[in-house]
Amino acid sequence: MNANIITQLSIFVNNAPGSLANVAKTLHECDINMKACNLAESTEFGILRAIVDDPEQAIAKLQEKNIIVKKTEIIGVKIKNVPGSLYESSKILGDAGINIEYGYAFTGKNVEGLFMRVDHPEQAIEVLSKAGLDLVKASEI
Repeated sequence: MNANIITQLSIFVNNAPGSLANVAKTLHECDINMKACNLAESTEFGILRAIVDDPEQAIAKLQEKNIIVKKTEIIGVKIKNVPGSLYESSKILGDAGINIEYGYAFTGKNVEGLFMRVDHPEQAIEVLSKAGLDLVKASEI
């Protein structure tokens, strides 16, 4: 597997008071550490997108608790906290015909950047690398 492909969990959260707390409690009880997350909503449910320590173990533990979870492959691009950082990577992908479905920023201990769900991850990694952009490796998170 490509070291630049990052496994993200999409955890379905009911759109009701206390639902996120219930999921957070389950994550805590199962000793699942989130390194980055994003919460998106729709009319009926929310989706907690999370990068965790051990995705496969986390999926198993969450499913044991009857929490609906899906695995997604994303990429991470290292960006700096300066004007133009988002433009550079998004322009390169757009020029290559690669769609960014969604993204969210993160800051880690040693790396900061943007996680992105794209329609062609391997191609995105190739064009971003050829353009000289640094990608986040799963081991860096």
